[in-house]
Amino acid sequence: VITQRGHGSGGLIYYKDMQLVITAQHVATGGIGSNYLLQTEYEQRAAVLVYSDQLHDLAVLYVPSKFSVKGMKWDPVVSIPTVSSEITYSGYPAWHSLMTYRGRVAGYETHPEAGTQIMLDTYGWFGCSGSLVYNGSGQPVGILWGIDLQRGLPQENMVWVGPIQNLDLDLAIKPLCGKLGNKPKACR
Repeated sequence: VITQRGHGSGGLIYYKDMQLVITAQHVATGGIGSNYLLQTEYEQRAAVLVYSDQLHDLAVLYVPSKFSVKGMKWDPVVSIPTVSSEITYSGYPAWHSLMTYRGRVAGYETHPEAGTQIMLDTYGWFGCSGSLVYNGSGQPVGILWGIDLQRGLPQENMVWVGPIQNLDLDLAIKPLCGKLGNKPKACR
């Protein structure tokens, strides 16, 4: 039974032997243990929300029945990328199919509670929230969570990204690992 619905994007990652989706918390707003239906162009899979961080707008979903495509290997950047660094992300803006965008780090802003945020010069729109932003080496850089608004007008080329350093994946999956009988490598 799927208990939660929403519209957004996410990044399918392969962490050791565990398939997870990282997205924005405002895309997966249910409580821990809530069920979601994830969909690619060709497949649907059930997933369970295992981590939710409203402050940093991060969520992690566990996908017990693997997609036929393998997710990106979990190898996040060690530090926030420098200004002018090239980035890429894929997402589902509005009603469109999967689209891929490239851009550059334009600068940084400081969120009053969440700290440093990465500002990108690329396209972003409703539905792209939760997209995993990565560098040219395929290393996760952060999670897209918003676009700029000025006087009620969206600035779709000013995209906000929470740094991936805000996510401790071992800590995020720890409660799940305690509940799994057959422990995957990611839990050992």
